[in-house]
Amino acid sequence: MTDTLFSLGDKLPMEDRLPPAYPERAAWGTGPKLRAWQAEALDKYFTTQPQDFLAVATPGAGKTTFALRLAKVLVDAKTVNRIIVVAPTDHLKKQWADAAGRVGLSIDPNFKNADGRHGDGYIGVVLTYAQVASKPLLHRAKTEAARTLVILDEIHHGGDALSWGDGIREAFEPATRRLALTGTPFRSDTAAIPFVDYVEGPDGIRRSKADYTYGYGNALKDHVVRPVLFMAYSGSMRWKTSAGEEMEAQLGEGFTKDITAHAWRTALDPAGEWIPSVLAAADKRLTQVRRTVPDAGGLVIATDHEDARAYSAQLEKITGEKVTTILSDDAGASKKIDEFSAGDSRWMVAVRMVSEGVDVPRLCVGVYATSTSTPLFFAQAIGRYVRSRKRGEVASVFLPSVPILMALANEMEAERDHALDRPEKHVDDPDYNPEDALVAEANREEKASDELNKQKFEALHSNASFDRVLFDGGEFGTGGAVGSEEEQDFLGIPGLLDAEQVGVLLRQRQAEQVTRRKVRKSHEEAAAAPVIDHRALMDMRSQLSKNVSAWSARTGTPHGVIHTKLREVCGGPAVAQANAEQLQTRLNKLQGWFIGKK
Repeated sequence: MTDTLFSLGDKLPMEDRLPPAYPERAAWGTGPKLRAWQAEALDKYFTTQPQDFLAVATPGAGKTTFALRLAKVLVDAKTVNRIIVVAPTDHLKKQWADAAGRVGLSIDPNFKNADGRHGDGYIGVVLTYAQVASKPLLHRAKTEAARTLVILDEIHHGGDALSWGDGIREAFEPATRRLALTGTPFRSDTAAIPFVDYVEGPDGIRRSKADYTYGYGNALKDHVVRPVLFMAYSGSMRWKTSAGEEMEAQLGEGFTKDITAHAWRTALDPAGEWIPSVLAAADKRLTQVRRTVPDAGGLVIATDHEDARAYSAQLEKITGEKVTTILSDDAGASKKIDEFSAGDSRWMVAVRMVSEGVDVPRLCVGVYATSTSTPLFFAQAIGRYVRSRKRGEVASVFLPSVPILMALANEMEAERDHALDRPEKHVDDPDYNPEDALVAEANREEKASDELNKQKFEALHSNASFDRVLFDGGEFGTGGAVGSEEEQDFLGIPGLLDAEQVGVLLRQRQAEQVTRRKVRKSHEEAAAAPVIDHRALMDMRSQLSKNVSAWSARTGTPHGVIHTKLREVCGGPAVAQANAEQLQTRLNKLQGWFIGKK
């Protein structure tokens, strides 16, 4: 057997190119039944047999299962005899090792650069991008020493820093096969990602080219991921600037980027009223979901350690239960995540480390309590809630009602490629692309947030109000106070609905709220109308009748003609239907006639 999987030539039919040890094509090796997209991607891979293959699949779709099934087939066929997986975080290293073990592959997640070589019982190792960047020549030597398959998980991290990109390029250039995976094939910058092909389009911009793509929209239709309800909350924010000036604004109605950023930061302040109100609403939603999904859990993504601890304390006060708090410098973080994933407790609060790749399938409710707003981070964060275990589970994410997050939530189903050479364009330019503007705006917001952290800032007061629900590009709800009937309509949505049912129910709730608001307004208007004094009205009619009689006696004009003339001049209905104001206008007009006024 040669080092390639198929040695009989690419021109033969696939079935004829399968080596004797290769399993039946429909099975793709041993293990759980594959999803349709995973089998299709494997089919494409083994048809083309490339050295590099980029698979783009939405978070929660099962990229790990696809990659390990591919790896197992290559190992069984003796195409490769070493596996190196590169992941973003230490926790993901353990997650990859556990998943590999379930398909019969032993890879070491505890390997350190100082070890030199992994144990004899392992076929390979799991590394972090930082680990590779610190010793690229070490890993190049290991790659060259065997027929190596390199799996680059969340390959976009290869552009995080020059050293990371250079490191993985140098370390894994001699690999026999490279499989790149990502759920978000775009970055906020234009740094090229190693081992990714870029193709220049008609507009002169080079964009990444995936070998196989499985987006959120398709995954939703296939019931591979959950539908996501975004619960947006606004409210009044008040703060003191570094210059000592007190400012106030409605969250989501910022007049400038700075005001938007300050209001957003005020909302996330643990000492205010916005965060406790939103956490309480999210916990009510979790209670509703747990009626049909008993082990459903919630995750709050915080900006920093201090906020994370404060949010945990607030949730413990709300729920009366212990909250799992995950801090990035906590040596026991991975163990805590595993325990939470395997248990049935309600809430976990974390900083950034749970935002990408971490697999906690029972997460159904989330609170996006961070000021990070790049499209990449947002997509990865929301990916923590969309993994589907059974058909009908619905994810709900609570977030501040600020423009950049609303735009990202409304574009959940958009598929993007990583674009290089992106020029700055003006909105009036004929080739202006609003997607480019969104990325640029996210970058500016991120920088503005970083600057805010360096300034003296004091959040003074905040409160929360329910704004709207975003789903499938649409917006629902008429707003309302926290605890209002309008808010409860959406917090009480069942936890088991497919995407079509969610859409139908949201439109129904929207119509009910609009009708209810009209009825309420009608009642308020009726309540505001003055009570008619029927006795006073009768007196005015009597007075008008007497005055008409007197004018008739003076002029010889019939009563009916006088009444008709008064209606023509003053307007209004007949005397029997006229209100007090209309009767008084006619009395005044008659009085004028008596004294000679026309």
